[in-house]
Amino acid sequence: MNEQDFQAKLSDLMQQLDSLPSPAREQLRQIADDTRERHTRMKKTVTELQDSLDYLRLSIKYLVFDLEATRRENAYLRKLLDARNGTDHGEGPQHPDPGTDRA
Repeated sequence: MNEQDFQAKLSDLMQQLDSLPSPAREQLRQIADDTRERHTRMKKTVTELQDSLDYLRLSIKYLVFDLEATRRENAYLRKLLDARNGTDHGEGPQHPDPGTDRA
């Protein structure tokens, strides 16, 4: 159900409530008003959530870009250090990975 359909059905419901007896009409009108307010708050929350997700996606793209640039710079600087020390043995790291076991 889209927004227009929801608003149309809610307006139709409000008009139908006018034909009910007074005690029931007021109680149901309050329920319908509460429903309209909840719907408005929910729309606002969904919009804020979508904005937050968009910002998160953009932030992740910047972080990935920064990570890739850092890796390129790291590789370039390693080559410079290897060339300076005269230990240029081709591609790949010259030191063992600190995350591996050395048993």
